[in-house]
Amino acid sequence: MYLADYTWPELESYFDEKSLAIVPIGSTEQHGVHLPEGTDHIIAEGLAREAATRADYLCTPTINIGVSSHHRQFPGTMWVDAPAFRSYVESLSRNLAYHGVDRIVYVNAHGGNVPHLREVGRRLYEDEVAYAIEWMWDESIPELVTELFEQNGPHAGPKETSMVWYLTENVRAEQLEEAKETGCVDLADVQTHQNGARTFYDAVGNAETGSFGDPSDASKEKGEQLFDAACAQLVELCEWIHSQEFDELMPAGPVSNASAAE
Repeated sequence: MYLADYTWPELESYFDEKSLAIVPIGSTEQHGVHLPEGTDHIIAEGLAREAATRADYLCTPTINIGVSSHHRQFPGTMWVDAPAFRSYVESLSRNLAYHGVDRIVYVNAHGGNVPHLREVGRRLYEDEVAYAIEWMWDESIPELVTELFEQNGPHAGPKETSMVWYLTENVRAEQLEEAKETGCVDLADVQTHQNGARTFYDAVGNAETGSFGDPSDASKEKGEQLFDAACAQLVELCEWIHSQEFDELMPAGPVSNASAAE
């Protein structure tokens, strides 16, 4: 169920019965010459809403802008500073907790958000406000991604292209070959590290037009496979979290020598 579609009495009934919310989070940033800048939040919202429907959990409105300054050289890319992003997500999460939600799944589709969502989750965990965890769709189905694509790519590659194709068909198919030729098909072909140190900060340093992997290997049919498999993983995750006792999800108490000896 999508929160914004319901009245407050209807939502009160949900909070009386359940304490889990799904929060889709993405970005608005360049995704090569072939994908819309809304790619990440399109994917996050699609998965979050479908999982919420399948499992009858609450899905909030989507956070569309994330930590994306590493794509800033490309026109239209939007971003917020990391502290502002963390503060916003934490405030939203505490808002949910006020209504009785004590388990939150951040359905995230942007790699730049990952460390910040995990930090927010830790803050809520340590304060014993809520059990909030970050979930990245492609990390839930790595075997399928590897099976479908020879050159997967971490950004604007065939997996994201396939997902957008399935969800919206908003793919510039005529630009796929250009994306392959002018992007970075294989990260092994560019210098990303030196003596154990990561040597780049911005995507444009490795990919002229901002895409990684071989997007010409994408298809709507592959997107459907990815979507169904990832959605099933998300539903299982939500069911597992909902089944746990809240106290078991919260931090353990201090360890002492006496308790260890016993």
